[in-house]
Amino acid sequence: MSALNGFFPPLTPSGASALVPNMPWHYSGALLTVEYRTDVDKVRAMLPPELDLAPEDPGAVALIWADWQSCSDGGAELLDPTRSQYLEAFVVVRCSYQGTTYSRCALIWVTTDFAIARGWFQGYPKKLGRVAMTRVMNHGKAAPRVAPGAKLGATLAAYDHRLASAIVTLREPSETNGFVNSLPMLHHRLMPSIERGNGYSLNELVTMGGVDADLGQPWVGDVDLQLADSPWDELATLFPVRETIAGYYREVGVTFNGGRLVADLND
Repeated sequence: MSALNGFFPPLTPSGASALVPNMPWHYSGALLTVEYRTDVDKVRAMLPPELDLAPEDPGAVALIWADWQSCSDGGAELLDPTRSQYLEAFVVVRCSYQGTTYSRCALIWVTTDFAIARGWFQGYPKKLGRVAMTRVMNHGKAAPRVAPGAKLGATLAAYDHRLASAIVTLREPSETNGFVNSLPMLHHRLMPSIERGNGYSLNELVTMGGVDADLGQPWVGDVDLQLADSPWDELATLFPVRETIAGYYREVGVTFNGGRLVADLND
């Protein structure tokens, strides 16, 4: 009897049907980041009890749109673009654990199933959504260039309800792409027990970051950000906008090749 293969189900003898291929996973893309401040108690309410607020600027939030192309080693997915291209929008806050400050994804929407599976493996709470962002191109009149005054738009919707829209007007090159999403991620990997009332079969606190980073020049600009709620998503309620900080645009490349177990919370 042959063995079943694949990194993520469905497993088959060849492994070709697996929803997600083996690591490493390589990413190239563009990020449109909007940083703002919300109520500190809203951030605290979204952190599990074992995590603390960031010691500095604890109400800072980043809402990030990303247009990704990704692949495993060998790059076969790049020749079948529906297996490599997707968009996502995600909310990042910062937190502290045992004296170390981390970035943490609190909400996230993506456009493909394989991105959801990779995210659940990493502890990202991914849901399906509709995401769009202006693409920068260097020819023609139907796309902006990266230059002072360029306007970049982005939208997020889920279950046919608009949740967010942003317009970033680029001003000048920046030394950073913001500060909220600049730290290693700290996530919980969770899987409820199949037996009702038995808690979690998997409850891990993990940290991770990218390797082999290839980062473009970040640009900073002014931002107009609008958030909304729906019957199924509470973006505006959970993280209301109290003060905008700035918007940023950057092209990036990075590889994910695994993370580190910080604590097994079932022990």
